Amino acid sequence: MHNSDAGGALAGLRVIDASRVLAGPFCGQMLGDHGADVIKIESPEGDECRGFGPPFVDGSSAYFRAVNRNKRSMVLDLNSEAGRETFWQLLETADVLIENFKASTLRAWGVAEPAAITGRFPRLVHCRITGFGDDGPLGELPGYDAAVQSMAGLLSINGEAGGEPLRLGVPVVDLTTGMNAAIAVLLALQARHRTGRGQMADVCLYDSAVSVAHPFMANYLASGNTPRPSGNGHPNIVPYNVYQTRTCPLFIAVANDRLFAKLCAQLGLAGMAQDERYKSNGQRVVNRVAVDAALAQAFAQVDGEAFGKQLLAQNVPAAPILDMAAVAAAAHTEHRQMVVRRDDYHGPGIPIKLSDTPAAIRRGPPRLGEMSAATPPSER
Repeated sequence: MHNSDAGGALAGLRVIDASRVLAGPFCGQMLGDHGADVIKIESPEGDECRGFGPPFVDGSSAYFRAVNRNKRSMVLDLNSEAGRETFWQLLETADVLIENFKASTLRAWGVAEPAAITGRFPRLVHCRITGFGDDGPLGELPGYDAAVQSMAGLLSINGEAGGEPLRLGVPVVDLTTGMNAAIAVLLALQARHRTGRGQMADVCLYDSAVSVAHPFMANYLASGNTPRPSGNGHPNIVPYNVYQTRTCPLFIAVANDRLFAKLCAQLGLAGMAQDERYKSNGQRVVNRVAVDAALAQAFAQVDGEAFGKQLLAQNVPAAPILDMAAVAAAAHTEHRQMVVRRDDYHGPGIPIKLSDTPAAIRRGPPRLGEMSAATPPSER
């Protein structure tokens, strides 16, 4: 990652980010990281996630700052005719619009249906992010990460075996939707190279949540059996779980029979890898309880830190369970530049590294309304 003003892969692209909270802003930040000029449109009160704290830095929450770098903020009151007129003027020179307006809000502005926006601006790529889409049994309902996790089945498969449903701690639906939105924008831009026309990209939280219910949805469709929570265990792979050693817990993820044989050899259980009950992954899944019991007993005798390194040296996936402080301080986090610490910005790094057109953090998150609506369009 280069913290410079060098052009990225999307240099020259003009993006109007009229979205709020998480999925849309995350999409806009991804485009901005790779060189797009992103103008964030905010109401006079600002994006409400500016207040999702503490902690706060320079008046905005860490939550807001994590998904709004590489943008400039313009305040527009879109409930006023003057504000909407400025908004439409911005779209005349924009390549991409990201928004998550309610369909009823668009209708109140005289936009009969979302598709009418690309009708008015034929070259515009219009990325529309909603909770459930604009039609169908749940169409036009608002979407919130935890509620969609629940309705899309993710809570039903998360948590300890026999325990209560548990929300995934990371807002995985919003973040996945933001990534899907960025992919949708790039696909539509590629199509525009060929056709000269923009189009609307319909991206919703519900679709994104169902799409990442892997392998639980696929297992259900193939077997008809409703999946249940299994804690840290994996429904299709054994051993794939947390095991308590003499000193610390280790996460072990053994995805094939060759690695299982290596693990057993390191634990002094070589005979177990040759036992017909455990020799193949399919048999280990059937005999999950016996496998886990034997491994738990063996792991309890070893020093976790030293043994984890010993397993990794044999290419057997073994991971210590680190907290956020340890991750932020980790040497590999620093090496991969996945935590950024600058005078004007502390936040997560950029996960996509391009060799010829590297991403850059050109500016930290914007102050509310730092761009004046009176700024000439050529300078925006």
